[in-house]
Amino acid sequence: MKPVTVLKALVTIALWGASFVATKIALRELSPLAVIVARFGLGLSFLLALLAWRRQARLAARRDLAWLALLGLLGIAVHQLLQSVGLLTTTATNSGWMVALIPVFTAVLARLMLAEPFGGAKLAGLGLASLGALVVAARGFDLGALVANPAPGDALMLLSAANMALFTTWSKRVITRYPPLVTITHVMAFGWLASLPLLAVDRGWGAFPALSAAGWGSLLFLGVGCSGIAYAFWYDALAELDASALSAFQYFQPIVTLVVANRVLGEPVTPAVAAGGTAILTGVWLVNRRRRP
Repeated sequence: MKPVTVLKALVTIALWGASFVATKIALRELSPLAVIVARFGLGLSFLLALLAWRRQARLAARRDLAWLALLGLLGIAVHQLLQSVGLLTTTATNSGWMVALIPVFTAVLARLMLAEPFGGAKLAGLGLASLGALVVAARGFDLGALVANPAPGDALMLLSAANMALFTTWSKRVITRYPPLVTITHVMAFGWLASLPLLAVDRGWGAFPALSAAGWGSLLFLGVGCSGIAYAFWYDALAELDASALSAFQYFQPIVTLVVANRVLGEPVTPAVAAGGTAILTGVWLVNRRRRP
């Protein structure tokens, strides 16, 4: 494993872990749709410039455009809309823990769609991760409080995790046909275009002239950092490592979110959330660990 590949993966995880905090800051002044359009407009501009610099610019074949458009709708427009709206009613810390469940949803989809084996250890991991998610959503060990006072943001974050698992599974259909940067640029372009009509209905562009320095800073961080550099680095690392090896780095993402949210937003680190998060990570490990032959 090359040191530069490890560095790219770690930088990506750090950026994505902090993205929930930056989104919370941007949502203080902008609507969710305005954040999405601005973020991915900046990210797409960065990727197009990187394609030109690498001399990899090319269009996908016509037969793949519909599939890439579907991936853009799921992985960019729908995914980010779920997360941005969810962050209006949940914490950045909780969001990081919920998104950590993506590998669990991916394993379930692989079982349902590809008939991959799902043994006892994976079932135990699924149960443990689910229990951890309930504890995190309830903000404690009284799960009855979750029924009495549910947090819609946590449910939306769970939906975004399931949606991203579906996006990742379906991406395998085209990921080998083009250089990684070409694929993600097409996906981001289609996703950004799909969000534009929604912004026209939302009329969220009216808040941009009055945006503060913190608001612009969070958008630049989300656009250039989390949507441009992070995606480019992640797909570069994917070209060097197996998907299973690269997925191991995702265990650090909720930890980054927890630390940054505590330092920047003042979100508390309660024992219950820490215990629930630990259960989630342990469950994810059980679901994704490989049995020795």
